[in-house]
Amino acid sequence: MKLQIGVELHYAVESATDIILQIEVPSFADQRVVHEKIELSETLDSAQVSAEEGLGHRRLLQVDKDFKCSYVTHVEVDRPALDISQLPAVPPHQLPSDAIRYLMPSRYCPSDELQNFVAAEFGSLNGGARIAQIRDWIFEGFKYVPGSSNAQTTALDTFVQRQGVCRDYAHVMIALARASAIPARFASSYAPYVTPQDFHAVAEVYLDGTWHLVDATGMAAANQIARIGVGADAAEVSFLSSFGQVYLQNQTVEVTVSE
Repeated sequence: MKLQIGVELHYAVESATDIILQIEVPSFADQRVVHEKIELSETLDSAQVSAEEGLGHRRLLQVDKDFKCSYVTHVEVDRPALDISQLPAVPPHQLPSDAIRYLMPSRYCPSDELQNFVAAEFGSLNGGARIAQIRDWIFEGFKYVPGSSNAQTTALDTFVQRQGVCRDYAHVMIALARASAIPARFASSYAPYVTPQDFHAVAEVYLDGTWHLVDATGMAAANQIARIGVGADAAEVSFLSSFGQVYLQNQTVEVTVSE
């Protein structure tokens, strides 16, 4: 699938402010950047560093005037939409070292508090079959309600409230997968059929020796997603983090399928 992605950001600042920006799509084995262009407003300082797991990069910026960013890219996604229910789990004692940290509870995904629920609700299933059932359980039982959560909302909060946005769905998916002894991580991404259009969040789970994208909102299949980066949860893959007050003036994301 070929995707055309456009992002416009505009934030006001009152004084010199540091910003970490992560919105650019990197080339992976299953997605290729054909063309991209990014334009940034004037900065006091600018650097580029690798993102989590070395997948993609972050821009480290300091600004003292309104921050504006325009980003356009064309991406070819070459990733099959597999039937995840057929994939076997990898036992924890056989996991590669870089997957082990994604078994552990994290700031937004307190998976240790959901182990009893997972055992009671999904205990008869293993591996990909359990992941597919968890995904469907979230999709059928939760309501997608913009504005119903905030930057402090955890997977446990969403589990209780049964509503949220893509970030919250991903956190619940991750927490329940980890509670099942299946590594899971947060993936920031773009996808064409997300409503309303915005940055999109999905989970990645480790099955059958590799990572697989899972979207519990039902808005994006694995072969439609362009990943930006990955992390333990949203705290590690924010599209914009500021160290100082910033004020949103405008933000638009447009993702379309191109020929």
